[in-house]
Amino acid sequence: MVSRSKSVPIVTAFAVAATLSLVGCGSDEPAPERNATATSTSATPTGERKAASITVDVDDMKFSPENVTVGVGDTVRWKFSDKAPHSVQGIGDKAMGINSPIFDNGEWSYTFTQPGTYRYLCTLHPEMRGTVTVQ
Repeated sequence: MVSRSKSVPIVTAFAVAATLSLVGCGSDEPAPERNATATSTSATPTGERKAASITVDVDDMKFSPENVTVGVGDTVRWKFSDKAPHSVQGIGDKAMGINSPIFDNGEWSYTFTQPGTYRYLCTLHPEMRGTVTVQ
C-alpha cells in the first residue's frame, strides 16, 4: 500500500503533466492562421487580377457612364467638373459607405470590397443617378 504522503506527489505530477500536454495542444494558435494564409494563397490563381480603377465623369448634370461594372477590390473614381456642385450618395443599406462631400471640382473615390449592386445619386440633384455592379 502506498502511503498518503507519497501519493500526493504522484497525483500532482500526473496533474502537471496533463496540464502541460493540454497547454501544449492549445498554444499552437499560429498553425490555423498559417493554414488560412496558405489556403488563400493556394486558392488564388498565379495570374491574379490586379485591382482596377474606373472613372465616372460628373458633368453636364449627369454621371457618365451612368452604370458601371467592376470587380471586387476595384475602385470607382468620380471626377467632378460641372458648373454646379454635386455629390455621390449611396441609396439603401448596402450602399451606406458611399457618401462623398459636395464638390464643385475635384475627385472622390470608393473601393468596393463586396459583390452586389450599389445604387447612388447626387444629393443636390436626385434625378442624377447611377449604379455600380460589383462582380
